[in-house]
Amino acid sequence: MSYPIKNIATIIQGTGSLLVDADIEYLLTDSRKITFPSASLFFALHSNRRNGHSFIQEVYERGVRNFVIDENIDTSNFIHANFIQVKDTLIALQTLAAHHRNQFHQLPNGNYLPVIGITGSNGKTIVKEWLYQLLHNNYTIVRSPRSYNSQIGVPLSVWQINSQHTLGIFEAGISTIGEMEKLEPIIQPTIGVLTSLGNAHNEGFASLREKAIEKLKLFQYSDVIICQKDSLEKVVQLTGADKHLIKGGFDYFTWSKTDSTAKLFASSIVKNTNQTDIHFTTYYNSSYIITIPFTDDASIDNAITCCCVLHTVDFSEEDIIQRMALLQPVEMRMQLKKAVNNCYVINDSYSNDISSLSIALDYLKQQSGNNSTTVILSDILQSGLAEENLYKQVAKELKQRNIHQLIGIGEQLNKYSALFNKAVQQTVFYNSVEDFFAQVNTHQFKDEFILLKGARRFAFERINDWLEYKVHQTVLEINLSAIVHNLKTYQNHLQKETKVMAMVKAFSYGSGSAEIARLLQFHKVDYLAVAYIDEGIELRKAGISLPIMVMNIDEAGFHALVENNLEPEIYSFNIYQSFHQYLLQQGISKFPVHIKLNTGMNRLGFDAFEVENMATLLQQNNTMVVQSVFSHLTSSEDVTDDVFTLHQANFFLQLCSTIQNILRYNFIKHISNSAAVFRHSSLQMNMIRLGIGLYGVDSSNSQQIQLQPAATLKTTIAQIRNVQKGNTVGYNRKGIVEKDSKIATIRIGYADGFSRKLGNGIGSVFVNGQLVKTIGNICMDMAMIDVTDIPDVKEGDVVEIFGNHLSVQQVAAWCGTISYEIMTSVSQRVKRIYVEE
Repeated sequence: MSYPIKNIATIIQGTGSLLVDADIEYLLTDSRKITFPSASLFFALHSNRRNGHSFIQEVYERGVRNFVIDENIDTSNFIHANFIQVKDTLIALQTLAAHHRNQFHQLPNGNYLPVIGITGSNGKTIVKEWLYQLLHNNYTIVRSPRSYNSQIGVPLSVWQINSQHTLGIFEAGISTIGEMEKLEPIIQPTIGVLTSLGNAHNEGFASLREKAIEKLKLFQYSDVIICQKDSLEKVVQLTGADKHLIKGGFDYFTWSKTDSTAKLFASSIVKNTNQTDIHFTTYYNSSYIITIPFTDDASIDNAITCCCVLHTVDFSEEDIIQRMALLQPVEMRMQLKKAVNNCYVINDSYSNDISSLSIALDYLKQQSGNNSTTVILSDILQSGLAEENLYKQVAKELKQRNIHQLIGIGEQLNKYSALFNKAVQQTVFYNSVEDFFAQVNTHQFKDEFILLKGARRFAFERINDWLEYKVHQTVLEINLSAIVHNLKTYQNHLQKETKVMAMVKAFSYGSGSAEIARLLQFHKVDYLAVAYIDEGIELRKAGISLPIMVMNIDEAGFHALVENNLEPEIYSFNIYQSFHQYLLQQGISKFPVHIKLNTGMNRLGFDAFEVENMATLLQQNNTMVVQSVFSHLTSSEDVTDDVFTLHQANFFLQLCSTIQNILRYNFIKHISNSAAVFRHSSLQMNMIRLGIGLYGVDSSNSQQIQLQPAATLKTTIAQIRNVQKGNTVGYNRKGIVEKDSKIATIRIGYADGFSRKLGNGIGSVFVNGQLVKTIGNICMDMAMIDVTDIPDVKEGDVVEIFGNHLSVQQVAAWCGTISYEIMTSVSQRVKRIYVEE
């Protein structure tokens, strides 16, 4: 569905000159995600760190000609472009989405469009995706992509509604008061679902009561509200909720595990090895049992919530029993893994529709850089669109991203294969996954990024397993979403004009340089820094275009440095003179460099007495131009050294003043590292350097922030044996068994980065919800742990070495070292897996 730009201006009460006619199909808020520029409308939104108006030039250059702005800007240079001026661009976006929702109160058959609105402290996305699994055979569903539940995400989700849809499922998340009243007119749920009311995301609320009142605003016009009876009573108690929510009849549908007066009473819950049986008694005095393939409490609660929804849309008990048994796990994140022949595979095959395909294609382009891209795609089922129109849209999406190869699997794709011949450089189609395996071998894939996007019935996990690079079962899982969260956490504590330099040296603290750099470039950090020239070259080969500072250079690498547009750190007269002579020989002037000053670290850098002479040479010779001047704080995380930290900073600024007086131009000044951002906010200057803090390690021990661990090192149990009291375990008989014990051997050793210092009970690992001590010496490829007191432990169980349950700081403390050493010690033979939630 499209809107004429003139109509949109009226809807959002905008002013301005509309120079050209345009029909708008797509709403843009992110300058990095432009796919169909001529049919897109860009909203210049504001955030704590970014102003969308500063990206208008970039967006215009990429073909967009329609903009909504709330600042006075000079539009004279934007030829044939429409600018709509409003008071607030976010409100304008929400107003347009609410208007669009209003167009779908009635379906073509005269019935209203049912919309399920989901909110709560936890479980929103799982319930939404499970409802899609349960209902998509009966309805043509439009739903929030992934976790699009914010003030921006909800409007973009609702904008997807078209005349083919017969059901909407949208989630709403809030972080403070006043937000839900903006989302309710956009979603307008007819069925409300409150998953839970807890303490998650409490930061923006003065009390749980205030949070409850805010969440209830989503349901003020709903026909029915589904929630746990205990939660409903808590809400009533907290808020004194009006009678609309509690007046009886079918205005609410409650469930409970303890209260038999609930409309759906889970009278018995029996957990088995891999499934749970739930015995229900209904409000109409019937009873039935469902079996779900999950045993955790959160999944059980979410499944009961879904059963309540099925009752409200008049599913029979028989249908509910059948469908609940087929529930599939929801993969909440895309995984980027090393694959055969220097390829990477992105596995996003837990769902397949136009919206999720578009998001996955954007992620593919973000990660692939300049590398070749292949999409392995299955038929898209139950889209609600006519097949030919559907696959025309898919071809359009692929063409806009310049996908190099499409491998289509399914009879529908085969039928419409001609649509893709002009859209994609190379195409091949198969009727089934079996046909694909019969005709393709892994040698056909080389040096490329491969996206797997398939409907569940095609079981693309078989292709994923086939393509994956086979290594032993120890992996380092890097959560890219956690890195983004940590980056934004730091940015929220910076002044708006303060830039960010991200340290990606030492293989990005063991996490993988190119993959992390692509992510940081996508999220618009200002600078990257590496330790050596070859690290910078690898980033350039991976398509990284950000400025890159190289901290250690030598004469042998000058040519490669210049060829790859890398910016060296100059820290001594010897380095300066060598590089100066090279630039003279090459006829190069004003090459960008970074000047390192020694203010107390006494490692590298110009001393104070050298600064004037150094600056004079720079000014006279003109072969280099100073991009930044910086220094290192010795102990910004240590409160006992705060006086020295401030002395370093003041000394640094004095030296910078001397340099600037000689050079007579401005340059970036930076001295703050991750810890200093929080402990010494006055030292932000023009730029800060983020290192290990990006990966969730808070060296400042600040109570103000909540960083998320980005790296999880995990392995599996290879074997479990019973060892009698008095026997020993491992080399040199160091592990003495003091009672009859159960000993597990895990697939990790000191060659993988599991330090020998952690042996003999000094260190622990996390298994099945508990910490378990090591026993005996750590071997090269294996280690032994005592699992005597762990119930239900078995071979193949996952063992966390560090991550969400066992911090890398704790592991470092056991080793008597620092987190940096633990992370950078993880061997390159350990497979890196990248996930994005």
